[in-house]
Amino acid sequence: MNRLNRQHKDKVTQFRSITGASDKKAIDCLKQAGWSVEGGIEVFFSLGMQGSSALDTHAMEQLYLKYKDPHQDMILADGISRLCDDLAVEPTDIVMLVISYHMGANIMCEYSRQEWVSGLTRMGTDSLDKLRAKLPELRAELADPARFQEVYSFAFSWAREKGQKCLQIDTALAMWQLLFADDRRWQYIDEWCEFLQTHHNRAISRDTWVQLFQFTKIIKPDFSDFDEAGAWPYLMDEFVDYMKKRNGMAVDS
Repeated sequence: MNRLNRQHKDKVTQFRSITGASDKKAIDCLKQAGWSVEGGIEVFFSLGMQGSSALDTHAMEQLYLKYKDPHQDMILADGISRLCDDLAVEPTDIVMLVISYHMGANIMCEYSRQEWVSGLTRMGTDSLDKLRAKLPELRAELADPARFQEVYSFAFSWAREKGQKCLQIDTALAMWQLLFADDRRWQYIDEWCEFLQTHHNRAISRDTWVQLFQFTKIIKPDFSDFDEAGAWPYLMDEFVDYMKKRNGMAVDS
């Protein structure tokens, strides 16, 4: 342990807090997973290394059964609504998106049995009390730029309707308002949504979704460094022109 660098020691500590594993087991699993905590956890459970100190998978299964749909082997919208009630959060609370990210959920308002168990394992929880106590930490993850980008990217596929390549405009607007709220707020989120409703009002492609994230991070508020000849989606070009006209700025011809 003493020969590990600070980053690796932090990952060992995080791994042990989730699995209850010894230092040696934690290091072995993390090394096998290239020092990915989530990958190491998968190695840990796939090799049956959990022992008596691990999370209670039976308790996870019982929780799954509590929320499972009576007619399908899935937790559906009604079950998730009851889960939110038990956690004392609104279904629209962004922490539910973070939970779904850890579940690896394929579809909004649905958790498969495998997603449920693997997600609770990643979060280091096997009871409602533990999950409820974990909520502040899950919210705080969004303060990490890398994790926020991962959750943002995940949200596109998660929020799409089944069989659709694009995200319906109303859903996209709601997701953007959720993601760019509070201390993550982008100053032009309201103008962006207004612009789309007025000038676009069509489904949003993955390219637009991804590029908007980059746009919010690298383009100055006065758009002075926006290159219209760059590889931005046409909506970005139109939005910049829209904002310049709105603010009385010179528009590039």
